Amino acid sequence: MKVRTWRVGLAVLALGASPAFAETNSWSYDNNVSGVAFASDCCEPTCDDPCCSDDVACGSGCEAGGLFSGCALAGPIEGLSLADLVGIDPECSSIEIGGWTNIAYYNKNIPLSQNFDDLLSFDDIPDHANLAQQWFYIGKVADGSAGRDFGGRIDVLYGTDAQKSQAFGNPGAGIRNNGFYDASLDHGYYGWAIPQAYMEVANGDLSTKVGHFFTPLGFEVIPATGNFFHTHSYTMFNSEPFTHTGALSTYSGFEGLTLYGGWTAGWDTGFTNNNSGSNWIGGFATELSENVTFTYLNTYGNFGWIDGGSKNSYSHSMVLVADLTDNLQYVGQSDLLRTDNPGVSQIDTIGLNQYMFYTLTDTLKVGGRCEWWKKDGTSFNEVTGGVNIQALSNLVFRPEVRHDWSPGTDLDQTAVAIDAILTY
Repeated sequence: MKVRTWRVGLAVLALGASPAFAETNSWSYDNNVSGVAFASDCCEPTCDDPCCSDDVACGSGCEAGGLFSGCALAGPIEGLSLADLVGIDPECSSIEIGGWTNIAYYNKNIPLSQNFDDLLSFDDIPDHANLAQQWFYIGKVADGSAGRDFGGRIDVLYGTDAQKSQAFGNPGAGIRNNGFYDASLDHGYYGWAIPQAYMEVANGDLSTKVGHFFTPLGFEVIPATGNFFHTHSYTMFNSEPFTHTGALSTYSGFEGLTLYGGWTAGWDTGFTNNNSGSNWIGGFATELSENVTFTYLNTYGNFGWIDGGSKNSYSHSMVLVADLTDNLQYVGQSDLLRTDNPGVSQIDTIGLNQYMFYTLTDTLKVGGRCEWWKKDGTSFNEVTGGVNIQALSNLVFRPEVRHDWSPGTDLDQTAVAIDAILTY
């Protein structure tokens, strides 16, 4: 959630995050942060190296990765690898390094944004070809299968999405070029963010992250590679945290059940807190059947900047993912956020999101999203339809059409958006 949304939220109204950490088939390549489960994985190439593990399906080979794979100009692009450039063999090293470039165009502000560069949505710079995300990451997964192991990860983001991903819950943040950690790293309507910087320890089925990390709540995520659509839901931007600083443990020792529990210094903070922010974060993910998973995660306590220091704020996110056929998937999500700090912060939001994704071919997927989101008695609605076109194994185009309306305001608009994501 971006801080400026709530500071001017009443004026806007007057005018007008998925199964967490679940291992599922994912649109993202090797950086899936929230178990998004709706599109094919990028397959691994044929491998003869003796250091390769069974996990990469050595010798199995792969079909063409995209519509234009095999063309003369495709080879150098598909062969682009940040790991290769720095001399790391991803098949033989436990270090993961990579990134992507995401360029986006949309013809109108995506609500609740009303004005150019007002920071009220990720998409507030219309009619420009924006560098939305220039992303780099490096890390190591803590693998506790053979005993205690250590890992960690750092993500760095530059682009128009960065200012919405900074630690805006820190003291002094909310004003450009002000605040601690990455909250002051602004560059016009571009900026820098460091949305993850954590250490991890694992032993057996228990792992714990300590530091600054993405929230596990919700279905949609900040990384462009983790979502089907370019634009985001009202729920994701306005009713969920984006990041936390603290500690979060995951236990996967039960069959078909994963437990989460931890503490964070409020919402969207970076190595400090605001208004003595301190809250519980936790929940569970369970396999209801072979093809259905359900995740419930909540936060409770003092969220810091958003609730003005209240100790009784509450939010939850519930996500159901059902593979209806080999090619058709349904996702249902409901979020609730409530703060009760009279005269300071009294927020009441509820949302219901539904998604359908259908794989037509290995290179073409279609999807739809239908959302109802209500804040303090005013309802907002949106329907979005789009396609994902796999041009190359590491290049995706995502055109979409979105319609927003709100019976209690003047909002009634249709917007189009298209972006491209090149991973390496």
